[in-house]
Amino acid sequence: MLLPIGTSISPRRTPYANYCLILINVVFFVLSMRMVYNIQSGARYLDLRPWAQNFMLWPQRPQIWQFVTYSFLHSGAHFYVLHLLGNMYFLYLFGNPVNDKLGNIGYLCLYLAGAVFSGLGHAMLHTNPVLGASGAVAAVTGAYLALFPNTLITVFYMIFFIGATEFRALYFIAFKMIIWDNVVEPKLSASAVAYDAHLAGYAFGIAAILGLLSLKLIDADRQDLWSLVKQWYRRRLFRNVVTDGYNPFGPSQRTQKTTGAGTASPPAISEESRQIIALRGQIAECLRRHDPSTAARIYLKLLDEDPAQVLPQQHQLDVANQLMAAGNWAPAAGAYEKFLAHYGGHEHAEQVHLMLGLLYGRYLNEPRQAVGLLKAALEKLSDPNQIRMCKDEIARLESP
Repeated sequence: MLLPIGTSISPRRTPYANYCLILINVVFFVLSMRMVYNIQSGARYLDLRPWAQNFMLWPQRPQIWQFVTYSFLHSGAHFYVLHLLGNMYFLYLFGNPVNDKLGNIGYLCLYLAGAVFSGLGHAMLHTNPVLGASGAVAAVTGAYLALFPNTLITVFYMIFFIGATEFRALYFIAFKMIIWDNVVEPKLSASAVAYDAHLAGYAFGIAAILGLLSLKLIDADRQDLWSLVKQWYRRRLFRNVVTDGYNPFGPSQRTQKTTGAGTASPPAISEESRQIIALRGQIAECLRRHDPSTAARIYLKLLDEDPAQVLPQQHQLDVANQLMAAGNWAPAAGAYEKFLAHYGGHEHAEQVHLMLGLLYGRYLNEPRQAVGLLKAALEKLSDPNQIRMCKDEIARLESP
């Protein structure tokens, strides 16, 4: 058994929409169930009330509302409560971060649309009625995969031993929850589970988020699935170009010198490019050794060589923080500005807006820039102390 029990990301804001969906599912469960007594066996068990059966999705004679209402009903022979608890558990685990990223309205639309597409996936291939939130929950889980593929999922396992370990979300959700649970496992045992509804939900959740990211309707992050796909494509193009003999550090045109034997040799890397490569490597090594002070000094040398240089996301932020801590106000502001310009979709960008606003307001005497940055931070800050500090600083800067 492999059961996810936690993730390495937590919502910064209260996920009200997700809590409401969980509550609605529980209320529908209570209202739609009744205790039935079997005279022959003498057993008591839960069963759907007759009126609730009209809200299941019946593929042979579907009503429009059933593509939504079926997802708020739960069943499962004598395991009705487990069906509900299982769905709500996964909705809580993966839904909270997605709710935080999309906002309450966006998240609610994703959930309901996921229910509709999951119902369509089942109705196109089956004639038996279906109910349960698992299709909509699969859409939310697919959205989590697309938004946070590099986060870690803590998994409880009980096979030969009992323990817990961590997997990247990309691998655990894709291979265990999607492929194994819904493609491989159905072939090994007969079950009444609506696997095709699950697959349709996963496909919709992933596709919806990729579409929103590609159209820039939600803030991108260099760690989301769309960015990873673009990075893979750029690396693929780079390998193809290098295979053709192109030197990315040399002249912009693919000029080659021909030797006497008729073979082509790529142009040499300039001394300036070698120096830049060496400095960037030194910065990375210093940060790897947890020496940000030296990394910050080398970063300033790098800017002397080429002021347009930008480090990888975390390196750029680490160096900016070190410059700030050391009191190098102007270089720190420049480093933060570059971070926002290149990595503005970072999940904690509002913290950088706040820090940069304080820099401009308190140390660099740039009140207009400071107020704009602080107001941008205020829109997304969730910590009460930071919100209060931000408002106080804005009031101070705008006071006559």
